[in-house]
Amino acid sequence: MSKVFLEPSEWYATLPSVFTSAAVLITDADDRVLLVKPNYRPGWSFPGGIVENGEAPHDCAAREAMEELGVPVEVGGLLVVHWSPPAGDRPRSMVNFLFDGGVLDDPSRIRLQADELDDAAFLAWDTAVTLLPEVSAPRLPAARLARRERRPVYLPGGAPAGG
Repeated sequence: MSKVFLEPSEWYATLPSVFTSAAVLITDADDRVLLVKPNYRPGWSFPGGIVENGEAPHDCAAREAMEELGVPVEVGGLLVVHWSPPAGDRPRSMVNFLFDGGVLDDPSRIRLQADELDDAAFLAWDTAVTLLPEVSAPRLPAARLARRERRPVYLPGGAPAGG
């Protein structure tokens, strides 16, 4: 008896998919965290956005940071991978990559993308975490840990893996 296999295009069409986003953690010389305030949803966020089809997450993080802040950001190492299950109006799981965007020495160079952002601010870590939406807030302490220990942190649904 012979097996019937799907054509690759048909098989790929049966696979589940996830939404993917990428962002950068940028701090200033005083170790304050840069957050941006989108004008299309409540709360603040890390500079970043949705990964386009065929785009690598670190390239997305660099592109989005440049678009949103008007300054080139050298995307460093991976800090956090955060998986979230479908929630609310989002019908699929989401995977967010948070990369180290380093230290921005001259914050006066920031030129906000007015079409999408109302504000940007460097904030103390404990203040910044309170302004992030509940779904993305766990990324901030995880990123701090990742920077300190020089290893990425995996957040399955918000809680640090193994801890």
